[in-house]
Amino acid sequence: MEYRPLGRTGVQVSQFCLGTMMFGGKADEAESLRIVDHALDRGVNFIDTANVYAGNESERIVGKALARDGRRDKVVLATKAFMPQGDGINDRGPSRRHIVTACEDSLQRLQTDHIDLYQMHRSSADVPVDETLRALDDLIRAGKVRYIGSSMFPGWQIVEALWVSRELGLNRFVCEQSAYHMLDRTAEREVIPAARSFGLAVIPWGPLCGGLLSGKYHRDGGPSGARWQDGRDNFGRSATPLAWDVIDLVRELAAGKGCTPSQLALAWCAGQPGVTAPIVGPRTLEQITDNLGAVDVTLTADDLARIDALNPPCGVAVRYYDAANRLDLRPHLHRSLV
Repeated sequence: MEYRPLGRTGVQVSQFCLGTMMFGGKADEAESLRIVDHALDRGVNFIDTANVYAGNESERIVGKALARDGRRDKVVLATKAFMPQGDGINDRGPSRRHIVTACEDSLQRLQTDHIDLYQMHRSSADVPVDETLRALDDLIRAGKVRYIGSSMFPGWQIVEALWVSRELGLNRFVCEQSAYHMLDRTAEREVIPAARSFGLAVIPWGPLCGGLLSGKYHRDGGPSGARWQDGRDNFGRSATPLAWDVIDLVRELAAGKGCTPSQLALAWCAGQPGVTAPIVGPRTLEQITDNLGAVDVTLTADDLARIDALNPPCGVAVRYYDAANRLDLRPHLHRSLV
C-alpha cells in the first residue's frame, strides 16, 4: 500500500480510501465489520462515511468497528454533513446551526472526540460560504475537527472558499471529494486543475461508475437486481455505446495483466494526475478483497493512450458528475451526451 499526503497537510493517507456508503444498508453490520478489518489489515488507514448513509447507520457501524482494540487512533476518519437529518427546514444544508448540530451527532455515533476530516457533502448558493467556513473553523479551534474539505464543489466555488478563508483568516479546505472515473472525466476540466493549483487533495468517489466498470455488466444486461439494468442505473444514468467500448477495452487490458476489470479501473483512477485516494465502496468482503488488489496493477503509457483514444481527457461517456450534482443541462445538449 502506498501512502500519499492529504493535500498540503502533514497527514499521510493510503492510496485507496474505504468508503462505507453500503454499511447498514446492503452490507449488514457483521459484513461491514469484516470489511473494515480486512481493509485495515491490508494497510488502508483512510475511512470515509457520511451522516446521511443508511440513515446514520453507517456512522454508527464505523464507530463500533474503530472502537475495538485502539483502531481509532490508526485511522484518518472522514465524514460529511449537509444532507437532511430530519423533517425540519433547518435540519440540512451548510448553515452554522446545522453544521454544529450535525458534527455533535456524528461524534456520538462515531464514538470519538474528534473527526479527522469533516467535509461539506455539497455546496449551496443559499448560504454564504463565509458562514459555513466560520462554523467549520470554530469546530477546528474547539478540537472537534482536525481538517475540513468539500465534496462536489465546482471549481469556482473551491476557489471562492479558499479566497474567503484567506481573507478572513480561517482554516481552509484541504481536499475535494468529486465524482471521477474512466467513463466521466468532467472533473478534469476545472475541479482537478483547481485542486492541483491550490494544493487540495482529490478524493474521487464512484471510481467504478457505480459498478459499471467492474466487468459484471454487458451490453445485453447484467446480474438480476444489480444497480445497472437495461443500460441505466438506479438514478437513471445511461450507459452509452461509447461507455461499452471503453468497458470492452478495460476487460481486454485486465485479461492481459491477469487482473479484474475493477482492479484495472481503480488503478487507472489512482494513477491520474492530482488524485490522492479513490474511494472504494464495497458491499461484501469479496469486493474489498478484489478492490484492494488494484495496488498491484500497473498501467503502461500504451495502456493509458488506448484509454485516452476512446474517452479523451475531460471526455464524458456516462453523465455521472453532472447527474450527481443535479445539473440540468439543456435537452439538446443532453441528447448529444447520451
